Amino acid sequence: MVQITPFLRVQQVGKRFLVDGGSRAVVALAEVNLEIGQGEFVCLVGPSGCGKSTLLNIIAGLESPSAGQVLLGGGAIVEPGPDRLVVFQEAALFPWLTVIQNVEFGLWAQGLAKEKRRELARAFLRIVHLSRFEQALPHELSGGMKQRVAIARALAMKPKVLLMDEPFAALDAQTRDRLHEDLQSIWEATGQTILFVTHNVTEAVYLADRVVIFTAHPGRIKRQVTIPHPRPRQKQDPALAEIARRILADLREEVRQTERAELGLDEDEQDGDRWERVRKSLEELGYLESEEL
Repeated sequence: MVQITPFLRVQQVGKRFLVDGGSRAVVALAEVNLEIGQGEFVCLVGPSGCGKSTLLNIIAGLESPSAGQVLLGGGAIVEPGPDRLVVFQEAALFPWLTVIQNVEFGLWAQGLAKEKRRELARAFLRIVHLSRFEQALPHELSGGMKQRVAIARALAMKPKVLLMDEPFAALDAQTRDRLHEDLQSIWEATGQTILFVTHNVTEAVYLADRVVIFTAHPGRIKRQVTIPHPRPRQKQDPALAEIARRILADLREEVRQTERAELGLDEDEQDGDRWERVRKSLEELGYLESEEL
Protein backbone atom coordinates (compact mmCIF):
# COMPACT_ATOMS: atom_id res chain seq x y z
CA MET A 1 0.00 0.00 0.00
CA VAL A 2 2.76 2.45 0.90
CA GLN A 3 4.62 3.94 -2.06
CA ILE A 4 8.31 4.72 -1.79
CA THR A 5 8.03 7.89 -3.89
CA PRO A 6 7.48 10.88 -1.55
CA PHE A 7 3.98 12.32 -1.81
CA LEU A 8 4.19 14.99 0.88
CA ARG A 9 7.48 16.86 1.30
CA VAL A 10 8.41 19.17 4.16
CA GLN A 11 11.56 21.02 3.12
CA GLN A 12 13.71 23.03 5.55
CA VAL A 13 10.60 24.33 7.33
CA GLY A 14 11.04 26.81 10.16
CA LYS A 15 8.52 28.80 12.16
CA ARG A 16 9.06 31.89 14.31
CA PHE A 17 6.43 33.63 16.43
CA LEU A 18 6.67 37.19 17.71
CA VAL A 19 5.79 37.60 21.39
CA ASP A 20 5.87 40.36 24.02
CA GLY A 21 4.26 42.82 21.66
CA GLY A 22 6.56 41.89 18.82
CA SER A 23 9.77 42.67 20.74
CA ARG A 24 10.95 39.06 20.93
CA ALA A 25 10.89 36.10 18.53
CA VAL A 26 10.32 32.51 19.62
CA VAL A 27 11.50 29.75 17.27
CA ALA A 28 8.95 26.92 17.25
CA LEU A 29 10.40 24.84 14.39
CA ALA A 30 13.87 24.78 12.85
CA GLU A 31 15.04 23.09 9.63
CA VAL A 32 12.39 20.37 9.56
CA ASN A 33 12.69 17.94 6.63
CA LEU A 34 10.19 15.12 6.23
CA GLU A 35 8.96 12.99 3.33
CA ILE A 36 5.78 10.92 3.47
CA GLY A 37 4.68 8.34 0.92
CA GLN A 38 1.16 8.09 -0.44
CA GLY A 39 -0.89 5.78 1.75
CA GLU A 40 1.59 5.97 4.62
CA PHE A 41 0.53 6.37 8.26
CA VAL A 42 3.04 8.57 10.10
CA CYS A 43 2.91 9.66 13.75
CA LEU A 44 4.71 12.67 15.21
CA VAL A 45 5.79 12.49 18.86
CA GLY A 46 7.79 14.85 21.02
CA PRO A 47 7.76 16.98 24.19
CA SER A 48 5.03 19.56 24.73
CA GLY A 49 5.79 22.77 22.87
CA CYS A 50 8.13 21.18 20.32
CA GLY A 51 6.05 22.35 17.34
CA LYS A 52 4.26 19.16 16.28
CA SER A 53 0.86 20.84 16.00
CA THR A 54 2.45 23.90 14.42
CA LEU A 55 3.87 21.69 11.66
CA LEU A 56 0.45 20.10 11.19
CA ASN A 57 -1.12 23.55 10.85
CA ILE A 58 1.49 24.55 8.26
CA ILE A 59 0.74 21.43 6.22
CA ALA A 60 -2.98 22.19 6.52
CA GLY A 61 -2.33 25.71 5.22
CA LEU A 62 -3.65 27.27 8.43
CA GLU A 63 -0.25 28.86 9.13
CA SER A 64 2.62 29.92 6.88
CA PRO A 65 6.20 28.80 7.49
CA SER A 66 8.80 31.45 8.29
CA ALA A 67 11.30 29.46 6.23
CA GLY A 68 11.15 26.55 3.81
CA GLN A 69 8.12 25.08 2.09
CA VAL A 70 5.72 22.15 2.03
CA LEU A 71 4.92 20.36 -1.23
CA LEU A 72 1.97 18.05 -1.85
CA GLY A 73 2.07 16.13 -5.10
CA GLY A 74 4.69 18.55 -6.37
CA GLY A 75 2.68 21.73 -5.66
CA ALA A 76 3.50 24.17 -2.87
CA ILE A 77 0.97 24.51 -0.03
CA VAL A 78 0.10 28.18 0.49
CA GLU A 79 -3.47 28.05 1.83
CA PRO A 80 -6.07 25.63 3.24
CA GLY A 81 -7.73 23.25 0.81
CA PRO A 82 -10.03 20.21 0.69
CA ASP A 83 -7.06 18.01 -0.23
CA ARG A 84 -5.85 18.38 3.41
CA LEU A 85 -8.40 17.99 6.19
CA VAL A 86 -7.80 18.18 9.93
CA VAL A 87 -9.42 16.15 12.72
CA PHE A 88 -8.80 18.04 15.97
CA GLN A 89 -8.95 16.94 19.60
CA GLU A 90 -12.44 18.44 19.75
CA ALA A 91 -14.80 17.09 17.09
CA ALA A 92 -15.98 20.59 16.03
CA LEU A 93 -19.37 19.42 14.80
CA PHE A 94 -22.18 21.82 13.94
CA PRO A 95 -24.53 21.45 16.93
CA TRP A 96 -27.67 22.32 14.95
CA LEU A 97 -27.04 19.67 12.26
CA THR A 98 -27.76 15.97 12.58
CA VAL A 99 -24.97 13.41 12.34
CA ILE A 100 -25.58 12.71 8.67
CA GLN A 101 -25.89 16.43 7.88
CA ASN A 102 -22.52 17.04 9.55
CA VAL A 103 -20.92 14.32 7.42
CA GLU A 104 -22.58 15.75 4.30
CA PHE A 105 -21.56 19.34 4.98
CA GLY A 106 -18.28 19.39 3.07
CA LEU A 107 -19.85 17.53 0.16
CA TRP A 108 -22.66 20.08 0.09
CA ALA A 109 -20.11 22.90 0.06
CA GLN A 110 -18.48 21.27 -2.97
CA GLY A 111 -21.81 21.26 -4.79
CA LEU A 112 -22.35 17.51 -4.83
CA ALA A 113 -25.89 16.44 -5.67
CA LYS A 114 -28.11 15.62 -2.68
CA GLU A 115 -28.58 11.93 -3.51
CA LYS A 116 -24.87 11.36 -4.09
CA ARG A 117 -23.76 13.13 -0.90
CA ARG A 118 -26.37 11.23 1.14
CA GLU A 119 -25.10 7.96 -0.32
CA LEU A 120 -21.48 8.80 0.52
CA ALA A 121 -22.35 10.03 4.01
CA ARG A 122 -24.20 6.82 4.81
CA ALA A 123 -21.32 4.73 3.49
CA PHE A 124 -18.84 6.43 5.83
CA LEU A 125 -21.22 6.29 8.77
CA ARG A 126 -21.32 2.53 8.24
CA ILE A 127 -17.51 2.45 8.28
CA VAL A 128 -17.42 4.22 11.67
CA HIS A 129 -20.35 2.15 13.06
CA LEU A 130 -22.80 5.04 13.41
CA SER A 131 -25.53 4.17 10.91
CA ARG A 132 -28.14 3.96 13.67
CA PHE A 133 -27.35 7.50 14.81
CA GLU A 134 -27.57 9.37 11.52
CA GLN A 135 -30.50 11.50 12.73
CA ALA A 136 -29.02 12.22 16.17
CA LEU A 137 -27.75 15.66 17.14
CA PRO A 138 -24.18 16.07 18.45
CA HIS A 139 -25.27 16.69 22.07
CA GLU A 140 -26.85 13.22 22.05
CA LEU A 141 -23.52 11.52 21.30
CA SER A 142 -20.62 10.43 23.48
CA GLY A 143 -17.17 11.93 22.98
CA GLY A 144 -15.99 8.88 21.05
CA MET A 145 -19.03 8.95 18.79
CA LYS A 146 -18.46 12.63 18.02
CA GLN A 147 -14.89 11.87 16.96
CA ARG A 148 -16.15 9.10 14.69
CA VAL A 149 -18.48 11.59 13.03
CA ALA A 150 -15.56 13.99 12.55
CA ILE A 151 -13.47 11.22 10.98
CA ALA A 152 -16.36 10.18 8.69
CA ARG A 153 -16.86 13.80 7.63
CA ALA A 154 -13.18 14.15 6.75
CA LEU A 155 -12.95 10.83 4.89
CA ALA A 156 -16.09 11.56 2.86
CA MET A 157 -14.25 14.51 1.31
CA LYS A 158 -11.56 12.11 0.01
CA PRO A 159 -8.60 14.30 1.04
CA LYS A 160 -5.13 13.54 -0.23
CA VAL A 161 -3.85 13.77 3.36
CA LEU A 162 -5.78 13.34 6.60
CA LEU A 163 -4.21 15.38 9.41
CA MET A 164 -5.07 14.30 12.96
CA ASP A 165 -4.07 16.46 15.95
CA GLU A 166 -4.33 14.36 19.12
CA PRO A 167 -7.87 13.29 18.16
CA PHE A 168 -8.25 10.73 20.95
CA ALA A 169 -6.45 12.56 23.79
CA ALA A 170 -9.63 13.61 25.62
CA LEU A 171 -11.30 10.19 25.49
CA ASP A 172 -11.39 7.49 28.15
CA ALA A 173 -9.04 4.53 27.70
CA GLN A 174 -11.72 2.04 26.62
CA THR A 175 -13.13 4.35 23.95
CA ARG A 176 -9.65 5.27 22.78
CA ASP A 177 -8.69 1.61 22.34
CA ARG A 178 -11.79 0.95 20.27
CA LEU A 179 -11.11 3.97 18.06
CA HIS A 180 -7.53 2.80 17.56
CA GLU A 181 -8.90 -0.46 16.19
CA ASP A 182 -11.41 1.40 14.02
CA LEU A 183 -8.77 3.75 12.64
CA GLN A 184 -6.51 0.82 11.78
CA SER A 185 -9.35 -0.80 9.84
CA ILE A 186 -10.31 2.46 8.10
CA TRP A 187 -6.72 3.09 7.05
CA GLU A 188 -6.36 -0.41 5.64
CA ALA A 189 -9.68 -0.17 3.78
CA THR A 190 -9.15 3.29 2.27
CA GLY A 191 -5.38 3.57 1.81
CA GLN A 192 -5.63 7.09 3.22
CA THR A 193 -2.40 9.03 3.84
CA ILE A 194 -2.46 10.00 7.53
CA LEU A 195 -0.25 12.32 9.56
CA PHE A 196 -1.09 11.91 13.26
CA VAL A 197 0.16 14.02 16.18
CA THR A 198 0.21 12.41 19.62
CA HIS A 199 1.95 12.48 23.00
CA ASN A 200 1.11 8.79 23.51
CA VAL A 201 4.04 6.64 22.36
CA THR A 202 2.09 3.39 22.71
CA GLU A 203 -0.62 4.86 20.48
CA ALA A 204 1.98 5.93 17.90
CA VAL A 205 3.70 2.54 17.75
CA TYR A 206 0.37 0.72 17.50
CA LEU A 207 -0.96 2.86 14.64
CA ALA A 208 1.96 4.03 12.52
CA ASP A 209 4.15 2.77 9.71
CA ARG A 210 6.73 5.26 10.96
CA VAL A 211 7.18 7.35 14.12
CA VAL A 212 8.93 10.71 13.82
CA ILE A 213 10.56 11.89 17.06
CA PHE A 214 10.96 15.63 17.64
CA THR A 215 13.50 17.35 19.84
CA ALA A 216 12.57 19.79 22.57
CA HIS A 217 11.88 23.41 21.64
CA PRO A 218 12.73 24.49 18.99
CA GLY A 219 11.39 21.43 17.20
CA ARG A 220 13.72 19.50 14.95
CA ILE A 221 13.45 15.89 13.83
CA LYS A 222 15.70 13.84 16.10
CA ARG A 223 15.05 10.38 14.71
CA GLN A 224 12.58 8.35 12.65
CA VAL A 225 11.56 4.83 13.60
CA THR A 226 9.98 2.41 11.13
CA ILE A 227 7.40 0.02 12.60
CA PRO A 228 7.72 -3.13 10.43
CA HIS A 229 5.05 -5.20 12.14
CA PRO A 230 2.05 -6.35 10.07
CA ARG A 231 -1.51 -5.40 10.91
CA PRO A 232 -3.76 -6.03 12.71
CA ARG A 233 -1.51 -5.36 15.69
CA GLN A 234 -1.91 -6.17 19.34
CA LYS A 235 -0.91 -3.56 21.91
CA GLN A 236 0.36 -6.33 24.21
CA ASP A 237 2.86 -7.49 21.55
CA PRO A 238 6.29 -7.57 23.30
CA ALA A 239 8.02 -6.44 20.09
CA LEU A 240 5.86 -3.30 19.91
CA ALA A 241 6.46 -2.68 23.61
CA GLU A 242 10.22 -2.81 23.03
CA ILE A 243 9.99 -0.27 20.19
CA ALA A 244 7.90 1.99 22.44
CA ARG A 245 10.48 1.63 25.22
CA ARG A 246 13.28 2.78 22.90
CA ILE A 247 11.26 5.75 21.66
CA LEU A 248 10.44 6.75 25.25
CA ALA A 249 14.15 6.63 26.08
CA ASP A 250 14.76 8.99 23.15
CA LEU A 251 12.06 11.33 24.40
CA ARG A 252 13.14 11.25 28.03
CA GLU A 253 16.20 13.40 27.41
CA GLU A 254 14.13 15.89 25.38
CA VAL A 255 11.51 16.14 28.13
CA ARG A 256 14.30 16.58 30.69
CA GLN A 257 15.71 19.50 28.71
CA THR A 258 12.28 21.11 28.55
CA GLU A 259 11.80 20.74 32.31
CA ARG A 260 15.24 22.21 33.04
CA ALA A 261 14.49 25.21 30.82
CA GLU A 262 11.12 25.80 32.48
CA LEU A 263 12.68 25.63 35.96
CA GLY A 264 15.61 27.84 34.96
CA LEU A 265 18.26 25.29 35.92
CA ASP A 266 21.81 26.09 34.86
CA GLU A 267 23.81 23.55 32.88
CA ASP A 268 25.91 22.59 35.89
CA GLU A 269 22.91 22.08 38.21
CA GLN A 270 21.77 18.52 38.82
CA ASP A 271 18.20 17.37 38.24
CA GLY A 272 17.93 16.70 41.95
CA ASP A 273 18.31 20.43 42.56
CA ARG A 274 15.14 21.32 40.69
CA TRP A 275 12.67 20.60 43.49
CA GLU A 276 14.90 22.45 45.91
CA ARG A 277 14.73 25.41 43.51
CA VAL A 278 10.92 25.13 43.45
CA ARG A 279 10.78 24.89 47.27
CA LYS A 280 12.93 27.99 47.67
CA SER A 281 10.78 29.94 45.20
CA LEU A 282 7.65 29.06 47.14
CA GLU A 283 9.38 29.90 50.39
CA GLU A 284 10.38 33.34 49.07
CA LEU A 285 6.75 33.97 48.10
CA GLY A 286 5.65 33.11 51.63
CA TYR A 287 3.49 30.29 50.31
CA LEU A 288 4.90 27.60 52.62
CA GLU A 289 4.35 29.78 55.69
CA SER A 290 0.78 30.69 54.84
CA GLU A 291 -2.24 28.73 55.99
CA GLU A 292 -4.33 30.24 53.24
CA LEU A 293 -4.63 28.48 49.88
